[in-house]
Amino acid sequence: MIRGSLGCSFSFTNTLLHHSQAETVKEAPTSPPCINPSSHQTSGLRTIAEKLNAGGVCGVPTDTVYALAASCKHPEAIEKIYRIKDRPQEKPICIFISNVDQLRAAAPPFSPLLWEFMENVYPGGVGCIVKKGDWLKTLGVGDGYDRVGTKDSIMIRVPDQTITVHLIDMTGPLAITSANPSGETDSTHHDMVISRLGHWLDGVLCDGQSNEVVASTVVNCTKIDEGDITILREGCVPAAKVMHIFERVKNQIV
Repeated sequence: MIRGSLGCSFSFTNTLLHHSQAETVKEAPTSPPCINPSSHQTSGLRTIAEKLNAGGVCGVPTDTVYALAASCKHPEAIEKIYRIKDRPQEKPICIFISNVDQLRAAAPPFSPLLWEFMENVYPGGVGCIVKKGDWLKTLGVGDGYDRVGTKDSIMIRVPDQTITVHLIDMTGPLAITSANPSGETDSTHHDMVISRLGHWLDGVLCDGQSNEVVASTVVNCTKIDEGDITILREGCVPAAKVMHIFERVKNQIV
């Protein structure tokens, strides 16, 4: 009886101990895989800017969906984006700048028609593909010149998002692509970026739900002076609206 009672007591104690350990494991907080400062704090924005300026890759909010960003001064960081996303090398990465005046200061050889079209779609969810040139280095693209766009062209976008613009003002032009594994759906909340890619990122700037559920509209403007543009991807801005803007601008210029 005593042996039995002791055995029962021992078993009950072990049960309590295991239960307690299980509760401890269950309730233990899990650390985020990367830093995740808030976009609503200047210190948060500065933290992400410092990471980017040091050659890091971070998840950032935009005026459409969340994106992965790297400084155009750090080609190795742009290469890292390709590895993180498992992105095919033949798919080019675009750049974000903060305003059209920044572009004008670089003095690219754009026609009046292209300038006017850009003035009508920037800032916003339209990216314009234009011909590359040394003016990109004046713009601040730097050592990342060969890792953004293609050999001959590049997509430029000016986001209509105060947070993103402030960030670019602190870093210079950013190499940008959507924050999702290649071929998968866009990330529409910072939690999605952290859970899907956080272990490979240097940080995620948290801004809650994204403004859109799809990415930007991409327009090839390399033949705009021949009176033609091509919608390569219809995103948050309808293709019909973009073509309407183009026709209106073209008629004004002519």
